[in-house]
Order: sequence, then structure tokens, then C-alpha cells
Amino acid sequence: MKITGFAIIKNAVLNDYPIVEAITSILPVVDEMIVLAGDSDDDTEQLIRNIQSDKIRIHHSVWDPAIKKGGEILAVETNKAFDLVPADSDWAFYIQGDEVVHEKYHAVIRQTAERYKDDKRVDGLLFNYLHFYGTYNYVGDSRRWYHKEVRIVRNDKTIRSYKDAQGFRRNGEKLKVKPVDAYVYHYGWVKTPQQMMKKHQNLRQYWTDETQKTEEILSKDVFDFTEFDSLEWFTGTHPAVMQPRIQSHNLTTTLDISKKNFSFKERLLYWVEKKTGKRLFDFRNYKII
Repeated sequence: MKITGFAIIKNAVLNDYPIVEAITSILPVVDEMIVLAGDSDDDTEQLIRNIQSDKIRIHHSVWDPAIKKGGEILAVETNKAFDLVPADSDWAFYIQGDEVVHEKYHAVIRQTAERYKDDKRVDGLLFNYLHFYGTYNYVGDSRRWYHKEVRIVRNDKTIRSYKDAQGFRRNGEKLKVKPVDAYVYHYGWVKTPQQMMKKHQNLRQYWTDETQKTEEILSKDVFDFTEFDSLEWFTGTHPAVMQPRIQSHNLTTTLDISKKNFSFKERLLYWVEKKTGKRLFDFRNYKII
């Protein structure tokens, strides 16, 4: 069995993406790693070159400035990277620049991929998600955060990245997937208030369908992390590759996790999910078989 990892990245330094940690976190799982480096305004490519691994293959891309709606450029670039996955690979493992996989899941990921390698009904593997917010101590636990998504897909180029590259489809149809008992740790919302606002302002060029409220938010100097609906305290451990970053990033934001900002309907659905573990009326970008 052969698994090829793939990722896209641009301006990782300017936007403080943990791309090194993201790539490094799946290197033990994949047989090779394709990184499609965009035309950055910083030293992103050198950042990738500094990773000590002969599995990494760096390719180059120029992002089309004309593609500005709804983050579609991310799917375009993801498809470019996926198309670089060689024909002899069975699976392709997609990792985004702010996602990291804990080393405790490496074995089960390989085992699950091996189990379904020859089962052509299975288009991909479905991962659980933890979304960190503000600092490394808080995770979002409301329906606002997607709690599952496909990150390993069969090496079939009829599969395409969907919308803003959150998931994948084939000819517009949802992929048929099997769950893998592993989590992806999403750190995209862990930054200082200043850096978070800077990131949003830098990325606004790829989302032209912004509301007036969004424009007002982006006009500020710092991001307001107190505008959340529900958080809980993280009691687990972070991936080993994240430890140097966590220790070097002095994030001091303190949030009141007793605060719950829900409508009546949202509060009811939240209560049901906490009691039963089931997320009712959930949007699923996949079909579990």
C-alpha cells in the first residue's frame, strides 16, 4: 500500500500557519509528501525546505488573482496538488496548513487505509475534528464547527476538492466513506488577536462575497475572541510536533467558557448532542457506508 500526502501553502510566515507542524505530523503515515507552494510574499518555500525529510517533493504554483469568490481558489490549488499524486499511490492524504495529526493516531490511520485499500466502494476516510480557538486551551464544541471531514481520498482524479477545499466530491456527488478512529487538530483560530485580524485581512481577497458586518469586523485592528457561542476546556495532549510552537507562542487570551450564546433552537440541539453524542440535522459533506 502506498499513501501520498499533499498540501498547498502560501504566505505561511505572514499568516503564521503551522505548516511545518502540519506536514511533519503526517510524514510517518505517508510514503511521500507533495507540497504545492504558491507565489508567496515571504519565505514560505524556505520554511518547507528546512524540514529534514527525503519524502517531501516541492512544486510551484501561481494563484490566479481572478478567482476571488467564496475561497474557490483554495479548491483550485488543492486539485492542482492532488493531480501531482503519482498513479502508483493507492490513497492521497490531504492536510491543510493549519491542521495537525497527533502521533497517537498514526497506526490506526495506516491500518484503516490498508483495510479498505481494495474495497472500491470506499472513496475516502472520514476524520474527527477538534477546533482550537483563541489559545491552545480552548476548543469549539458547538454546531458552528464541522466535527468530521474527509482527509484521505482514493487516488482517483475524478475526485475533486469542493468549494473552499473543506472536503471533496466526485461529479458533484458526495463521496462514500468509512470513518477512521482519529482526530485532526485544527489550529487556524489560535493566534494573538493582532495576528488573527491580520490573517483575516490578508485572506479577504479570496472571499469577495462578504457582508457589511464582515467588512466592519475586518476594519478593526484586533480580533475579538469573545465573540463565540460555546467553548470547552481542552484536557488532552497536543501533538508532539506542536510542542515547540506552543511553548514559544505566549498566548494570554482568557475566555469565559461558562458563556453560551445560543438561540433557543441552537441551545436545544446543543443539549441533545451533549446528552446523546448525536448531532441532529447535521450537514454532511460525505456519505458514510
